[in-house]
Amino acid sequence: MLRVRCLRGGSRGAEAAHYIGSRVFTGWVQRTFQSTQAATASQNTRAADDKATSPVPKDCLVCSYNEWDPLEEVIVGRAENACVPPFSVEVKANTYEKYWGFYQQFGGQSFPKDHLKKAIAEIEEMCNILKGEGVIVKRPDPIDWSVKYKTPDFESTGMYAAMPRDILLVVGNEIIEAPMAWRARFFEYRAYRRLIKDYFNSGAKWTTAPKPTMADELYDQNYPIHSVEDRHKLAAQGKFVTTEFEPCFDAADFIRAGRDIFVQRSQVTNYMGIEWMRRHLAPDYRVHIISFKDPNPMHIDATFNIIGPGLVLSNPDRPCHQIELFKKAGWTVIQPPVPLIPDDHPLWMSSKWLSMNVLMLDEKRVMVDANETSIQKMFEKLGISTIKVNIRHANSLGGGFHCWTCDIRRRGTLQSYFD
Repeated sequence: MLRVRCLRGGSRGAEAAHYIGSRVFTGWVQRTFQSTQAATASQNTRAADDKATSPVPKDCLVCSYNEWDPLEEVIVGRAENACVPPFSVEVKANTYEKYWGFYQQFGGQSFPKDHLKKAIAEIEEMCNILKGEGVIVKRPDPIDWSVKYKTPDFESTGMYAAMPRDILLVVGNEIIEAPMAWRARFFEYRAYRRLIKDYFNSGAKWTTAPKPTMADELYDQNYPIHSVEDRHKLAAQGKFVTTEFEPCFDAADFIRAGRDIFVQRSQVTNYMGIEWMRRHLAPDYRVHIISFKDPNPMHIDATFNIIGPGLVLSNPDRPCHQIELFKKAGWTVIQPPVPLIPDDHPLWMSSKWLSMNVLMLDEKRVMVDANETSIQKMFEKLGISTIKVNIRHANSLGGGFHCWTCDIRRRGTLQSYFD
């Protein structure tokens, strides 16, 4: 989650591709940054048509190909024991300057107790509402995230298991554990292992991406961020706090549309991580890099949220540089209204655009913030019923409904929405 969330969302811009294109990773970008039209004409597409028809095991509990098929089972995160991450360079690069003092003071300690208590109650109510809509809800295990740990390369405390979307990506009947990029999230996978073993025993595939060492070389220790202007300049140059020292990615930088999966290069997802995913999922799936005018990209789903077949919410403050690819493919691109969240509400790890970080229960039902009346009206005009839930305090921890969940099973089949 975290999306910066503190700026959940975008990728560094078209300039980033040119910048990286001049480096060792040119081949990766060229292969991955292909248009949808080019992808559909490739041999990989033909191979996918032949190979991706094998059925999911009969008793497998895991099966999800997109963000909108009817939701049957979901993991919802926990705010219990959530801790403020230590104020390391990768955290600084993903948070607003006005909150830096908060991190410096409380890093390694609990989030404010009263605020956390309200967030926990909100998520419990969210779970109850999902169950009332006929969705099976599973939860990660509670863990003491304040415990200090040490590897040969760094020391840290943990953060939380609030945002399963950040660490888990379901592609068909496979659960992929993301390696993550924040040191405070190195052991976050432990909260989900009981659930994943159950899914594995039901027939699901289970893959853990290469775990990074998170040594100092993974981060630009002198990453110059002093203002929003600085961040915009760095974004235009394709510069990030994470280097290409080793693969890293957060699952929340990927969003699914059947055979096509879209990803952004961000502060937590590097090109090596994207290339690992591209090779791992080929030839059945096509991974495309898209980019945005975003000064601090981290997690794609408050910038570009696919909500139906041929239907996408695109953040007007972070326009997509490749949006014409979607329009030419016949997609409808919708710009959500300006969020209504007040300026004085703490968003330690997220932007106000969590208002568009919605969870589709199916093509005609969406879980949306009860306070965001403008986007509710937008959905109603689209013929989509809104399920209103208040998670305003939970937003402060870095995520909206999409962040707080990972859909495990949706009733649908693998299709291509770009052919």
